Amino acid sequence: MNFFTQLGQNEPLMCAALSWLIAQIIKTVLHLLVEKKLDARRLVGMGGMPSSHTAFVFSLCLMMGLQEGFSSPAFAVSFALAAVVIYDAMGVRRETGKQGAVINRIVRSVLIEGKHITEENLKELVGHTPLEVLGGIILAIIMVIVMA
Repeated sequence: MNFFTQLGQNEPLMCAALSWLIAQIIKTVLHLLVEKKLDARRLVGMGGMPSSHTAFVFSLCLMMGLQEGFSSPAFAVSFALAAVVIYDAMGVRRETGKQGAVINRIVRSVLIEGKHITEENLKELVGHTPLEVLGGIILAIIMVIVMA
């Protein structure tokens, strides 16, 4: 059996990948509904509802628990990974997004005052609110139920 066949038969990985993809599609559709314009970058972009990072690692974690047992080392590793990713999404990456928003406001006000700055806007959607992370967790649970 070749590598790609084995990869495609890895149910936890496929569930995680599908959870990520569905989360990205949902956030793209939500952006379209709210902003009234399609932004294809949302399909791969960070931030937004639901958290695709959370959906990915949490569905992986749950599938490992279901397949290997919730007392298995594989579940422990996937749980630790999920905890770090979710903590990072709400912590460091969220604060980075807040800083990006403040810096962008500074840049805009400097430009209004006539000073020229050529730097691009910083990315502001790099982290997640607790509600966005909860959205990722709910999506992960739904995907595990569907695929288990």
